[in-house]
This record gives sequence, structure tokens and C-alpha cells, in this order.
Amino acid sequence: GELSGLPRCFAYWQEFQKCYAKSDKPSECTPQSNDYTECLHHPREIARAAAIQAELNRKIEKAVKEHKKEAESKADSVSIGVGLIKREGS
Repeated sequence: GELSGLPRCFAYWQEFQKCYAKSDKPSECTPQSNDYTECLHHPREIARAAAIQAELNRKIEKAVKEHKKEAESKADSVSIGVGLIKREGS
């Protein structure tokens, strides 16, 4: 939140302003601009979280498919074996 009455991202804004004031080329201040934007909106953090979630979803999907294959394989072997097992007393 607020620290000593200043907005949360004020320090980043100041760094960007200092760079911009001294620079002949605004593109030289891209890192400061990116830091300020990250402070305000967290796009890099959000993108990273989305990438982690996508990878987790992919792993879950893969595990589900493998489990399903394994279950189907066991079901097939059981249905083939039905009738071949001699029961006691028969």
C-alpha cells in the first residue's frame, strides 16, 4: 500500500523520470519504464503464473491419460481372463 503517504510505485516513477530527463533517447529508459509498469500492473508476474499453471495443467492431463490407458489395459486383461480362472468347488 502507501508508504509515508507516497504511492506504492512512486520510487519506480522517480527512476523513470530521472532517466527520461537526462536521456536523449527515450528508449534508453525502457528498463525503468518496464519496472514501473511491473510495479503498477504485475504483467511479468502474471505471465509467469500463467505459464506455471499451463505447465501444471499439461502434467495433470498427461497423468490422467496415462492412468486411463493403464486402467483400460487392466480392464482388457481382466475381461480376457474371465472364465479361465477355475473356481474352488467347480
